[in-house]
Amino acid sequence: MQVILHLGVQCSDEDRLLKGLLRNAGEFHAEGISVPGPSRYRLLLSEAVGTLGAGEPAPEAREVLLDAILSEDPGQVKRLILSHETLLSVPKLALEEGVLYRKAERRLQALARLFEGDELQIFLGVRDFATWLPAMLRATPHQDLQSFLSGADPMRLRWSDLVLRLRRALPEVPITLWCNEDTPLLWGQILREAAGIDAERKITGSFDLFSEIVSPEAMQRFRGFLRENPTVSEAQKRRVMTVFMEKYALPGAMEEELDMPGWDAPYVDMLTGLYDEDVWQMGSIDGVRVLAP
Repeated sequence: MQVILHLGVQCSDEDRLLKGLLRNAGEFHAEGISVPGPSRYRLLLSEAVGTLGAGEPAPEAREVLLDAILSEDPGQVKRLILSHETLLSVPKLALEEGVLYRKAERRLQALARLFEGDELQIFLGVRDFATWLPAMLRATPHQDLQSFLSGADPMRLRWSDLVLRLRRALPEVPITLWCNEDTPLLWGQILREAAGIDAERKITGSFDLFSEIVSPEAMQRFRGFLRENPTVSEAQKRRVMTVFMEKYALPGAMEEELDMPGWDAPYVDMLTGLYDEDVWQMGSIDGVRVLAP
């Protein structure tokens, strides 16, 4: 069985990927692709991983887990998709001891032991630290950024550090990642990649995020373009979407207000520049695939 584990990151996805896949779950079911509801597994997985630690699971642990997660016969499932953005950490501890998701390797190694013999894959959307840190701070009880950072320097934070740690800990587990900033253009591809279906196949909800950042009139024109050009490729659709975003984006839809003490425009620009470079670096890591427009 292929087990697809979507890990967020927090303050980026907000369960959109899971909701998008659930909209197509009926069609997927006939193909052996299972998208369980989150209430069936999130607490269960967190407890199982926390209890297991570095130990070995009981021989029947996988079967018990699948029986709880799946409503269908596990033998009929070829691909199981799980989305759990707090599996690595609750938001307030995301930078515990100044390390990005400090317990990530340990927790995912425990999960891999639970699904031993299955083909585990990690899916991860990352976000510019210039916007991620303020968003995460708002999602925690911390009163100020320094308390949340726990000694970390924003200028030294790198998603590639986390990805490299996961690759070293789980060298057989491939990682598919993308930038949260690109999701309006990539949404259909992300949904298809998670489901493991053909890149050109029609899927419900592939333009949901795009429709949120352009005017209704622009969206109507874009759908008209699709009706008039039914054979257009996904790559061509993204080029057209880019043009529409440049011309018809809703005011403020592509911008985010930042109000962090001590963060001026050059500081934010530098954080973003480092993030862009880091994303490029992650594309060269063995076993890592970066989705890009």
